Amino acid sequence: MNKPYTMVFEDDQIMVVDKSAGLLVIPTPAGETHTLTDLLNRELTAKGQTSRAHPCHRLDRETSGLILYAKGKATQQSLMEQFHKHLVKKKYICFAQGYIKTGPNNWMTIDSPLEGKHALTRYRVTKLDLRGFSIVEVEPETGLTNQIRLHFKAIRHPLVGERRFSYAKDYALKFRRVALHATYLSFQHPVTKEQLEFTSPLPPDMAEF
Repeated sequence: MNKPYTMVFEDDQIMVVDKSAGLLVIPTPAGETHTLTDLLNRELTAKGQTSRAHPCHRLDRETSGLILYAKGKATQQSLMEQFHKHLVKKKYICFAQGYIKTGPNNWMTIDSPLEGKHALTRYRVTKLDLRGFSIVEVEPETGLTNQIRLHFKAIRHPLVGERRFSYAKDYALKFRRVALHATYLSFQHPVTKEQLEFTSPLPPDMAEF
């Protein structure tokens, strides 16, 4: 059985992982044991490493793509400081229902609070598909839970495959999950201070769609 993740980069302090859709990062209150964090800790144990894997941010179960892990709490705290200072750059590719009205390569902004907190998302449409959806490059300036999904619902272009924040029956286009992929991640290494960049191509299900 193939692993539901790919190790993109690993050293003594960090791991960058490309997660498949359908895998939780951490357990919900239901207490799931088959999570990405659990699988990574099993891998570390199998390698004879005593450090534990700690996620520095989250991806939804349905979202695929790049996620950063720290080995140990101290490294996690160092990396979390970069997130809090907005020094970590993340980009996503999503498919949004309908044709979003912007010119090609024209960056737009969604500035709409979520649960009373400031939330800002930059995006640009890279292609309009003839079947009735927009292919969008997204850069969340803030990192609130479900921010991209909620912001695109707010502009009346929910993501293809969205079922939690809109009614799938209202849209002809169907997809087995939310069409959202974390394609780019850039941050400073917590020890070497080198600026690291990682990219992930569209997973097969989104590429085929």
